[in-house]
Amino acid sequence: MEKQLQGYGLTTAQILYHLPDHPTILQTYVWQDYDLAPDFPEMRGFLKFWQEKLDGPLHSVRYVHRKLISATEWRALKGEFILH
Repeated sequence: MEKQLQGYGLTTAQILYHLPDHPTILQTYVWQDYDLAPDFPEMRGFLKFWQEKLDGPLHSVRYVHRKLISATEWRALKGEFILH
């Protein structure tokens, strides 16, 4: 919740990569995390890690981003309900 209030939104990336042992075959990996648009520092960091540490070369990355809480959706409420 704290990250959402700071402007983070849910980012989902579909990563296609070549299998290390069979470079003509593509495999799919789905990655999800809270990230800041439009720079996407979390996703860029993950892709950098992938390129430096993992064997399967990247083919393509498709991503979507949805800000879960916007300023117009957040409002303070007064009141409290207490149940047993």
